[in-house]
Amino acid sequence: MTLLTIGQLAERAGVATSAIRFYEAEGLLTSTRTAGNQRRYEQSTLRRIAFIRTAQRVGLSLEEIGAALATLPDGRVPTKADWARLSRSWRPRLDEQIARIEQLRDRLDSCIGCGCLSLKTCALSNAGDEMAAYGPGPVLLEPQRRPHGRRPR
Repeated sequence: MTLLTIGQLAERAGVATSAIRFYEAEGLLTSTRTAGNQRRYEQSTLRRIAFIRTAQRVGLSLEEIGAALATLPDGRVPTKADWARLSRSWRPRLDEQIARIEQLRDRLDSCIGCGCLSLKTCALSNAGDEMAAYGPGPVLLEPQRRPHGRRPR
């Protein structure tokens, strides 16, 4: 089995060594230690880093990524089927994100998500600037801030 130093892993994965240490601290990666307490990583860690970076690029949180990686088998390199299962599980989440991006694109010329700049009125869905009570910015385009069932601040 080929083991890589943190520098070799960083170079091959295209990330900083600090990112690798961070991912390890977050439980996304594991390493072994040499007698001199230096980190060593299995070559398969390169796939995990690629997976983490790709998942981050499409907007998944480290918590979501960690939960997915926790389902991978211990003691063996994940297979193509393992990776396919993970990507299928995220499809609904990504479809929702795509829908939000399309909504933004379609409304961009007249509004940027209501509540956008605390406009006095919004013909689309913020008549009377009702969204101002939920905070600044594009309230309706940020799912964690949508007013569904939440009280205004």
